[in-house]
Amino acid sequence: MLDWDSLRYFLEVARTQRVSAAARKLGVEHTTVSRRIRALEAELDSLLFEKSRNTGFLLTEDGHRLFVYAEQMESAVHTARENLSGIGQALSGHLRIGATEGFGSYVLTPLAADFQRRYPHITLDILPVPRFVSLSKREADLAITIERPQRGPYVCTKLCDYTLRLYGTPGYLANHAPITRRTDLTEHTFIGYVDELLFSERLRYLEDLLPESRVVLRSTSVIAQYHAALQGRSLAILPCFIAAQDPRLVPVLENDITITRSFWMYCHEDLHKLKRMAILWDFMRKSVMRNAKLLAGKQGAMRYLP
Repeated sequence: MLDWDSLRYFLEVARTQRVSAAARKLGVEHTTVSRRIRALEAELDSLLFEKSRNTGFLLTEDGHRLFVYAEQMESAVHTARENLSGIGQALSGHLRIGATEGFGSYVLTPLAADFQRRYPHITLDILPVPRFVSLSKREADLAITIERPQRGPYVCTKLCDYTLRLYGTPGYLANHAPITRRTDLTEHTFIGYVDELLFSERLRYLEDLLPESRVVLRSTSVIAQYHAALQGRSLAILPCFIAAQDPRLVPVLENDITITRSFWMYCHEDLHKLKRMAILWDFMRKSVMRNAKLLAGKQGAMRYLP
């Protein structure tokens, strides 16, 4: 019989890739973690990690296979604990939501505050980050991202479409060459992403839309790009749910340059059974649907459920 405690140690090392980091999360000495991992490998007669001073503990092929089973066991244990204690079916507890930086800051955060006002006994963590959040590493309970997960024990739904447009300040447009058609953009400069640090190909819209564009300022952060555009020195492609709320920015070639992307919402299938997750899931879906015009750039303010 596999010892569950040993599997807990295995999961933390797999997620952090460091024995010392796993030890801190588990509240034990690093020697205890090392001993547990060696014992588990001996019990299974298998090498679970490739150890390196530079890269840390990386899962082997056998380690990856065990990780899938251990993660399923962990979810089952958490669900059983919550359901048997009554917490799982109560409108209380804690949830962590991970989302892309722009959506997380400008849409998710105000909606989360509205949710918490309605359900004061459910506490929330909001993680707006310019990368994918890993549910398998327990970074979050619910994820909202621009790509649908390809595999995993998840419940997933398409949350919404959203629109991006080219924006500039009125001052920029007044002081630079007129823009009446797309070919005029060769006379202008742009703000964009750092190409080699893109966390998704779905963000490569400037290069696809305007391959000859002259990018003079790059950032991994869409919020940084937004603030750079406000300085009035260059143009930027921005989500309408950020730029359309700010009268200091106006769309450029509004009828010609329109980009559509999608957000997906997903969580682990076991967590989806918890009442607080079901309530949050339904609330987010209805709230985002109510803001379809904001996400499409046809309205400049958030709307809330009655």
